[in-house]
Amino acid sequence: MGMTISKLHKMMTDQDSITMLTCTDASFANIMEKTGLDCILIGDSLGMVFQGHKTTIPVTIEEIAYHLKCVSRGCENPFIVADLPYGTYNTLDDANHNSCFLMQEGAHMVKLEGGLEYCPTVEFLSSKGIPVCAHIGLTPQSFHMTGSYKIQGRSEEQIKTLINDAKALEESGALMIVLELMPTNVGEQITEAISIPTIGIGAGNKCNGQVLNLYDMLNITMGSIPKFAKNYLANENSVEKAISEYIAEVKSKIFPGAEHSFD
Repeated sequence: MGMTISKLHKMMTDQDSITMLTCTDASFANIMEKTGLDCILIGDSLGMVFQGHKTTIPVTIEEIAYHLKCVSRGCENPFIVADLPYGTYNTLDDANHNSCFLMQEGAHMVKLEGGLEYCPTVEFLSSKGIPVCAHIGLTPQSFHMTGSYKIQGRSEEQIKTLINDAKALEESGALMIVLELMPTNVGEQITEAISIPTIGIGAGNKCNGQVLNLYDMLNITMGSIPKFAKNYLANENSVEKAISEYIAEVKSKIFPGAEHSFD
């Protein structure tokens, strides 16, 4: 038996930081398994780093499923989370159909973006036995509503909303939550306010775990890597060693450091 959600919750209780990376293929998945990585995310960010789109919005459920199948063939132990892409969970029927599809293709959990407004969806999926990871803070699928990828939780009102969203999502049945692009102290406040694991990306080192896009941490993405990411291949001579260094730094809370975080 590989990694499970109950083991991830125990890691949170034991203060053992959870490690996660995105992945799109069997070969990288096999390397990740060798390093002992806890979780793999088949993220809709593949639309940007793999397909060359400007946003995640063009990614389809079939494309997520394709990469999910590739990843699941390459590993046995990591816990696999798959994104529900844009427009695939607007109704409860769509959310159920598409989540079941991804679970049947190899996902152990599905991830959706949004706060309080998606609590009925989380509650519905949870009642059907589908594990849900929520995602708040910066939500890339909402790009055309915001027009930019900006830091969340800058005002007291925003912080209160984020904390309330996290609490409501947990109460609705979410078993894990991704916190993206927010000040370290906000990530910490949310983590302390709930009893499910928080996985940060640009949310400081006080979360229960961290996730990075594989292409960013290997510095092979188009353009420059974001402030919250780190090039782990710079001082290593193999992908396996780079991922192992990432895991070690997350476990020891070295990453993310102040230079990768927001005040």
